[in-house]
Amino acid sequence: MGSTRLPGKALADIHGHAMLWYVVQRTREAKSLNEVVVATTIERADEAIVAFCGDHDVPCFRGSEDDVLDRYYQAARQHDAQAVVRITSDCPLIDPAIIDKTVRAFLAEQPDYASNCIVRTYPRGLDIEVLTFRALESAWREAQQGYQRSHVTPYLYESPSRFKVLSVTGDEDYSCHRWTVDTPEDLEFVRAVYSRRDGGQFRLSDVLRLIKSEPHLAEINRSVAQKTMHEG
Repeated sequence: MGSTRLPGKALADIHGHAMLWYVVQRTREAKSLNEVVVATTIERADEAIVAFCGDHDVPCFRGSEDDVLDRYYQAARQHDAQAVVRITSDCPLIDPAIIDKTVRAFLAEQPDYASNCIVRTYPRGLDIEVLTFRALESAWREAQQGYQRSHVTPYLYESPSRFKVLSVTGDEDYSCHRWTVDTPEDLEFVRAVYSRRDGGQFRLSDVLRLIKSEPHLAEINRSVAQKTMHEG
């Protein structure tokens, strides 16, 4: 809830539901996952997220606001996870089919870390990371830089000589699209998409067709610049 560019965005209303509701429901549609857990903070503002999870029967873990790596590690320990799939809460267009594709690649190749955003071919906002608990624990023990703690996984993909890293890419490059929610413009774009796709049962290809038919939608947040990793 403490987002600097869009405070309260996790529970922002999108076509009748909180943004987090879409993230959870769409992630739960992935066939490769055993459990979906919301990992939020111990800050007072995030009591609203805890209440949301209680209302929607979603397991919730609370940990550090700034040391997100520790929050992930402690949540994984509490839920006895052998592997962790990381989906951020500002991705209400996350595609369960792409989650499953990334997890299948992880299971087939057995890397320490797999992601579809090492080499970007998917729109920003469909980001998926999969890592072993052992790799997560190594990062938790050893990562020292602030950005490595706040972004969870850099310690792994910045050390390819130590960790086996797998890049998962799509057949075509759609990385020019921005479907994440960091700013009011991003939220306006996602609201526009959901207002045209009643029920929310759509995938990457559906949103691409929508944008092709209404190209002005992509202009809503085209000027938004993504913050660098070192900016937080």
